[in-house]
Amino acid sequence: MNRYAAIDVGTNSVLLLVAERQPDGRFTAVEERSEITRLGKGVDQSKTLAPDAIETTLKVLERFAQEARDLGAKGIVASATSAARDASNGKVFLDGAKSRAGLDVEIISGAEEARLSFASAFSDFGGQHPLVVLDIGGGSTEFIYGSPSGEVTFRHSFDVGSVRLTERHVKTDPPSHAELESIDAMLTKTFSTIPAPPAGFKMVGVAGTVTTLCAVARRVEPYDPTLIHGAVVRLDEVNAALTRLASLPTSLRKTVPGLQPKRADVIVAGGLIFRAAMRSLGVEEVIVSDRGLRWGLLADRFGSVK
Repeated sequence: MNRYAAIDVGTNSVLLLVAERQPDGRFTAVEERSEITRLGKGVDQSKTLAPDAIETTLKVLERFAQEARDLGAKGIVASATSAARDASNGKVFLDGAKSRAGLDVEIISGAEEARLSFASAFSDFGGQHPLVVLDIGGGSTEFIYGSPSGEVTFRHSFDVGSVRLTERHVKTDPPSHAELESIDAMLTKTFSTIPAPPAGFKMVGVAGTVTTLCAVARRVEPYDPTLIHGAVVRLDEVNAALTRLASLPTSLRKTVPGLQPKRADVIVAGGLIFRAAMRSLGVEEVIVSDRGLRWGLLADRFGSVK
């Protein structure tokens, strides 16, 4: 078996991919797992990782690493993004990952995160037209432009994410009209600095906010990646799903088909980012990718046939 694994430790969730490398260097998934651990809880304000968030995340890393090894992974690459970048005590988490899970977790920059997310989207949807890739995380959001040949022509990471914005701006449950308007206005201003996208581009959205809103809009329950990956979600669908979710308190939001209960408290802020990004780029529809950083990371580190 020519199997390898990638683990993406985000601000909100930890994702595992175990895949088999084919003779052409591409990968076929053997196992994919996702667990919401909220490593970045409170980091925006405290600039430190909370002990309970570290512990929860380390337990998942131990389990995911063991699963990958049990499935025959010859190599495992693990990365951490926004929360670990911002925290002053990130080394505590890294040391724990090494001692308990046997993993050397790499803290990657926003620019590197953007590059890898684009590589993943391009492998599935690129080659015929320019791509604009939107990656909404818990702590940051990346915009990446690329040519039909796969050359990245622009990339930028903004410090706005579903967890970060929720902690900063949402104080009522459900969020008040004033809170929603304030977040929307801030995002519109933030994204106004983005350059015009290339002519004839297609937009691809990756990560949990995008896949969740698509699942909610299409009432995909239980979640089925084969019904989400490659789906095209329209701005009016995003608006409708967001309006519905924002009107519900978190307790009722947890019962909405297509929504993971642990994502219920941050999905509204994530949806506002998604909608603002679409509006800023003037797009009416987005191709949804159920893949993302972990796929780009796997291909980058283990994709060459050796």
